[in-house]
Amino acid sequence: MTPPYESPLPKIDPVVTEIVRNGVIAVTEEMKTNLMRTAYNMIIYEALDFTTGLFTPEGQTVSIGIGLPTFIRGMAETVKAKLRHFGRDGIEPGDILITNDAYTTGSHLFHITLTLPIFHKRVLVGFSCCMAHWIDIGGTIGGITTDIYSEGLQVPYLKLYKAGTINKDLVDIIRMNVRIPTRAMGDLRAQVTAVKTGERRFLELIERYGREPVLASIAAIMDHSEVKARERTRTIPEGTYEAESYMDDDGIDIGKPVPIKVKVIVKDDTMTIDLTDVSHQVRGFFNSGATTGLGCTQVAYKCITSPRDYPINDGSFRSLTSIVPPGRIVSAVRPAPMRQWMTFPMTIIDTVFKALTPAIPDRVIAGHHADLMSANIHGVDPKKREFFIGGFGPLGGGWGAKRTEDGVSATVCLNDGDTHNAPCEQVETKIPVVVESHALIPDSGGAGRNRGGLGVERTVRVLAPVVCNSRIDRMHCKPWGLEGGRDATGNEIAFQRNGVWKSDFPNAKISYVEMKPGDVYRIGSGGGGGYGPPWERAVAKVQEDVRQGYVSAAKAAELYGVAVDPETFVVDETETEQLRVRMRASADA
Repeated sequence: MTPPYESPLPKIDPVVTEIVRNGVIAVTEEMKTNLMRTAYNMIIYEALDFTTGLFTPEGQTVSIGIGLPTFIRGMAETVKAKLRHFGRDGIEPGDILITNDAYTTGSHLFHITLTLPIFHKRVLVGFSCCMAHWIDIGGTIGGITTDIYSEGLQVPYLKLYKAGTINKDLVDIIRMNVRIPTRAMGDLRAQVTAVKTGERRFLELIERYGREPVLASIAAIMDHSEVKARERTRTIPEGTYEAESYMDDDGIDIGKPVPIKVKVIVKDDTMTIDLTDVSHQVRGFFNSGATTGLGCTQVAYKCITSPRDYPINDGSFRSLTSIVPPGRIVSAVRPAPMRQWMTFPMTIIDTVFKALTPAIPDRVIAGHHADLMSANIHGVDPKKREFFIGGFGPLGGGWGAKRTEDGVSATVCLNDGDTHNAPCEQVETKIPVVVESHALIPDSGGAGRNRGGLGVERTVRVLAPVVCNSRIDRMHCKPWGLEGGRDATGNEIAFQRNGVWKSDFPNAKISYVEMKPGDVYRIGSGGGGGYGPPWERAVAKVQEDVRQGYVSAAKAAELYGVAVDPETFVVDETETEQLRVRMRASADA
């Protein structure tokens, strides 16, 4: 019997299909653009902490804007949940549905999700959706929460608009429960603009090419994505692959590692990723919902099988089976806290790559810094005389090396994909801080035949009384190397108060630090793990690393076996040969 994915496609016009393929991508990108242009908070218009998407009438992903990878399931499952809640007969043209339910989106309450059902001549043809991060949703502002109720306002599945009329009572409830209502209302209107843009542009596609041809083209695009993913999966040797890692702790049980263990089963053109043995949900707010667990498996699978297949759609995942039992750190159940939902999933995805190293060493990547590296501050701005909540967005750090190339430096972590860090100058105009340094960290990348990317250090002086909170992990679980590559440095944080620096914290989750004007905090992201034995790195590359300041002369000799003069950058070839002979002998012993 012919497998379903190889069955003949309905007769479609290939030209129209390619127009639709690029058209739905253009729609979701225009949704992004309009949201950025109209949002009030930097976390949306500058950091791009949001995602937009188009979905089928059943809630299958047609296209999502290039943004946060693990949102790949959050929006789709939210669309499906709203559809189940209201039913097809319970939605009509002009409706806009809203929720921030953490156990549906899989993330935290800051993620307000709007969904607009798209009708063409009274027939439901799809959904336009936008999930965006609000800077505040009420709840506890400092410390580590231990249940969802302390994390802010929970908005169930409701209609923000019903048949084109806004629900003013709901808007008033939201306005009263946030600390900076003018910005919240501005972001809400911006999200409405985004989903209406998706509706308008998708209907224009249908009007131009016809409803049936467009919907048939979308089905064909999904089928094609499935075929390509299965073809790529077949190139992976069959077998069962496992790997382990851990997170530092949950912020409450300090020093107690949170274990992560994954299993990957490859058979023919299918893959199963089993997260049964990751840690059970924890007391601290590092949990996420089951849709994020599914997102972990799908992000890893797409990176390996079809990273450049666009638009991102559900066809790519038909050959993937995800096992995510309830009650784990990526499938937490109520009332588990979820405020830092994004931290643990990145390491789970890295661990999947680690598991597959024996099977496809040329397609995986060493460990990366895997954290947003954000320290948030709040207080009252003395010039504006108003309360503020601020930060810089993701700092970026080192990514792991691959078999064929070095890791990249100063790049945002995996969870946040296309998000940006905010320009220092812009943050300085918004909140009372001065950035004193923002630089790469020498020797932070893991040594290897291919070197891991470098981490980044940012030093910030506060100009007003503020409270600082950091939620940083992977201080102790350093980004690992592969195939003989060395581990990178871990993430870190330090404070200078009253002129005295302190950095000897048991972890990098530092809550409710009261800072006076003139006090300083410094965060430093880890590097990326190295790939392959360091003494196999080309001498000329090590020499250039020293010249650029990426690697110190001392570490060049110690880790790579290359003797470089720190002043002239001239290589001592004789000493280098002796160092490398000793390194190879030590490795063979």
